[in-house]
Amino acid sequence: MRLAGTLAPLFAVLAMGACAPVPGPSTIGAFDVPAACPVSASGFQANGGLARSRAALEAGTLTILAVGSSSIEGVGASQPVLGYVPLVEAGLREAFPEARITVINRGIGGETTADTVNRLQTEIDAARPHLVIWQLGTNDMLRDLTLARVVSDFDRGRDILDAAGVDVVLIDPQRLPEDTDNDGFRGRNSLLAGVSGTIAYLGTREGYAVDPRFGPMSGWAGLQGGGVGPDDLHLNDAGYACWAANTVAGLGHALR
Repeated sequence: MRLAGTLAPLFAVLAMGACAPVPGPSTIGAFDVPAACPVSASGFQANGGLARSRAALEAGTLTILAVGSSSIEGVGASQPVLGYVPLVEAGLREAFPEARITVINRGIGGETTADTVNRLQTEIDAARPHLVIWQLGTNDMLRDLTLARVVSDFDRGRDILDAAGVDVVLIDPQRLPEDTDNDGFRGRNSLLAGVSGTIAYLGTREGYAVDPRFGPMSGWAGLQGGGVGPDDLHLNDAGYACWAANTVAGLGHALR
């Protein structure tokens, strides 16, 4: 994951806010990005948050805790370093070379929102982060849980996060292939879209940043498998790289 090309496209995104998607460069930060990946900072919504993270960067050390299910864990990547969390860490370190940035991966495959909340305090106590990236919603919908249940579990997590005084970035579910042969996945995108909209609302309500994934994935048609692996659920290397590139662009711009 050594830098292998110009960083100008990324820094242009960070500097200007990327009002429109731009074709992915051959590298962004410290990792390769597929040319078909539309990279934009415009979808990222800071919602007035991230003040503690900016202060941490200015002080020279930023610790980020990433929690959620299999896409945070990195399931589907051909090797661990090509998963979402390692790529985000590499990209942010390249974007902010003056700071020591650590992204701690505490994703556990198969978790619902409630599962993550049940261990959230323990994870925060162990990592002592300035910022928590929280991916949620996919497994809730795949297990036919209601949006009301997701919101109730989210509210329990919010109480823990607010008591800890951390910044928060919420990440919504991934999009599933429309032509999937998996009966359990077919027709689920309408439910995932609903939870995506709910997460956007919750971010605005709580002043948490939101880094959308479901909507942007509709523009990933040029990626191998649309960014999704052969199981029609977990991202492949191209999907993780595209998702991470957009997080680095959006979060990086918001932290400037």
